[in-house]
Amino acid sequence: MSMGKILVADDDQNIAELLRLYLEKEGYSVVLASDGEQAIERFNSENPDIVLLDIMMPKLDGWQVCRDIRKKSNCPIIMITAKGETFDKVLGLELGADDYVVKPFEAKEVIARIKAVMRRTGRASAGSDTKEVSYDKLVVNMTKYELKVDGKVIDTPPKELELLYHLASNPNRVYTRDQLLNEVWGFEYYGDSRTVDVHVKRLREKLEGVSDKWSLKTVWGVGYKFEVKE
Repeated sequence: MSMGKILVADDDQNIAELLRLYLEKEGYSVVLASDGEQAIERFNSENPDIVLLDIMMPKLDGWQVCRDIRKKSNCPIIMITAKGETFDKVLGLELGADDYVVKPFEAKEVIARIKAVMRRTGRASAGSDTKEVSYDKLVVNMTKYELKVDGKVIDTPPKELELLYHLASNPNRVYTRDQLLNEVWGFEYYGDSRTVDVHVKRLREKLEGVSDKWSLKTVWGVGYKFEVKE
C-alpha cells in the first residue's frame, strides 16, 4: 500500500535521488522536479500528497513555487534550505509552508517531519473520521478544509483554519503564541510570534460579531483562547 505521493523539487540531482531512494523504501511514491517551473507543472499533473521544496532553484525559486501552489491547494509543503542560507521562517509561514529542513540532513529526519506534517494536516492514511468542530453559527471542517460562518462558506487560507480548529477544539484553554507556533505550524520557533498575531487578526475580521456565545479572545501578556460562554 502506498503511503502517499511526494513531489521532491530540488535542482541537486544527488539529493533528489537520495530522497527518492529513502522515501520509496518507506512506501511513498516519488515524483522529481529539477527547477521551479517543472515543480509547478508536476504539481498540477501529479496531484501529490506533500511537497518537498528546495528554496534555491533555477527558473523559479521555492518561495515563488510555494506561493503558486498555495493559490490553488492546501497540500502540505516542507521547504528545504542549505546550511548558511538565511531562512526567513516568518516569510515561510506567511506563504503557507508547513515545516522546513536544513541541508545537509539525515533522511530519517526528513521522513519523521513528513509523517508529522501529514499527521497534523490529517493526510496520514485518512480514515473516514470527519475532523470538525461546531458552535453557534460556526463550523470548522478540517476534512474538507472549510469554514462556515452563519451557514455560508468563507474562503479561508489553510493555516488560519488550522489555527481556529486548534483553538476551538480546546475551548477556554489559553495558549501562548509559542505553543500555537509549535502545535499548529510545527516549527521550532524562537521568539518571533508576529505570524500568530497576523493570523488571529485575519480570523477576527471574518468572525466579528457573528455570535455572542463564543469569541476569539486575547489573554493579555499570555496569548489567545477560544472563549465559549456557558
